[in-house]
Amino acid sequence: MEYLVSQKIRLLIADDHALVRKGLHALINTEPGMEIVGEADNGRDAVNLARELSPDVVLLDLIMPLMSGIEVIEHIKQDNPRARILILTSFADDDKVFPAIKAGALGYLLKDSSPDDLLNAIQHIYRGEASLDPSVALKLIQEIHHTPDPARATNSLTHREVEVLQKVAQGLSNQEIATELCISEQTVRNHVNHILDKLHLANRTQAALFALREGFASLGNG
Repeated sequence: MEYLVSQKIRLLIADDHALVRKGLHALINTEPGMEIVGEADNGRDAVNLARELSPDVVLLDLIMPLMSGIEVIEHIKQDNPRARILILTSFADDDKVFPAIKAGALGYLLKDSSPDDLLNAIQHIYRGEASLDPSVALKLIQEIHHTPDPARATNSLTHREVEVLQKVAQGLSNQEIATELCISEQTVRNHVNHILDKLHLANRTQAALFALREGFASLGNG
């Protein structure tokens, strides 16, 4: 394969399955223009290594111990907004695809893709270009053409999710929400992710604005 520059593409692999990491090593080691500079078997180490090594591309699984793939993306992008992340996972479900792309992943590839597809995707991501599995690209196109009904989306929220949304609109942190609702901070994070997914929103700020606009909360709530 041809590369734009003489230097190697530096890769960080984050996957909790040793066999997957070994397979990626075997494949990437055949490419003279790529090298693996680090690997992590949990989300927390992935964030720390990305910060320490500043890889050109992060190959990331979505289902990780200690910290989910979505959280890993968010942390890495907070540290380095220009970070290039390629999701490599077994899941093409809407509740995995959309949050990953919204969080900042530049590519999304399924693990049953061919070796050439993966190597090409790495090269695209390295150049700052999006690279999506065809089934994922179709989902995104369908999502773009779909205009959600706010009332229907709101009706899909559980009572607890509405409570969390109201607290988010009040500007409370996850820890503060957890304390007020007597639930764990991780549970709050899960609720927030579900809210963003159901309402087709990208972040907490959009969720807060939505809650204010739809009357779930007001600026006077304390």
